[in-house]
Amino acid sequence: MTEEPYAYLFGPVPSRRLGLSLGVDLVPSKTCSLDCVYCESGPTTRLTVKRSSLVPPEAVMAEIDRYFKSHEAPDAVTFSGAGEPTLNSDIGVIASYIKERCPGVRLVLLTNSTLFDREDVRRDAARMDLVIASFDAADKGVFGTLNRPHPSLDPSAMADGLVAFRKAFDGELWLEVFVVPGVNAHDAEVGRLAEVVKRIGPDRVQVNTLDRPGAEPWVTPADKETLEAVTVALGAGEVIGAYRSRVETKGGEVDVSSRILEMVKRRPCTARDLEESLGIEGGLIEEALDELVATGCVQGERLARGLFYKPL
Repeated sequence: MTEEPYAYLFGPVPSRRLGLSLGVDLVPSKTCSLDCVYCESGPTTRLTVKRSSLVPPEAVMAEIDRYFKSHEAPDAVTFSGAGEPTLNSDIGVIASYIKERCPGVRLVLLTNSTLFDREDVRRDAARMDLVIASFDAADKGVFGTLNRPHPSLDPSAMADGLVAFRKAFDGELWLEVFVVPGVNAHDAEVGRLAEVVKRIGPDRVQVNTLDRPGAEPWVTPADKETLEAVTVALGAGEVIGAYRSRVETKGGEVDVSSRILEMVKRRPCTARDLEESLGIEGGLIEEALDELVATGCVQGERLARGLFYKPL
């Protein structure tokens, strides 16, 4: 029997940091508080800082039940997707439900940190086991160029919020800095970022750069030397390395084209990415991709790591 597609779950995705991770997407595509030039999901279409119940929580919990009834538990359940998860005011309730449904699973939040000056956001985020928070710019001008934020946002308030969260949070806090040459890789800004890192005191600092097509074509990856220099300057950091697949996902017969579209609408993927993520034999992936390209559902963009597919 073909598995019914999910509206709010995706993957499991082989994550370079988390192992096999089941994604939970709680916001409509490209609803975000930032419009980052490097975003792999493309430009933001709804720029907002207003929290609300963006998707029906009962529907999300029903999909959680359906998934865990027919699949092995992943290494992690990760709140992510093509927008900022903390904009959904039900995220804390849904996180608690997943913990009750599968208490051994690791709950992870990927966040852009913009709302952490709010007590309700910090309270919801504290229900996670691991929070991976982005912070790319300490200077307001650099922040504007790189992250193109909602007008109400300020990097100093974001930093203060993360400091407050770190003091109250019992889980792990990782800080990720995305490096864009010509914007935030110069010594002055890296120095300011190092001061913020020191104030927050995260458990881990990770340095990242472009791996997939970004929102703006002028954004290029930082070279190895730049990444290593930034890593040293930030102290005790690490460059995020390439993922090595751990295990194939298991399941019954699937609609390969639907599963591919489910993945690439959230982030561009190569055929190899899709094969590893979906646990589907490469020949079937290539056949479905050819059909999706021919019918105008997806398009390819070639970068250094290969040909990435994304929806038209």
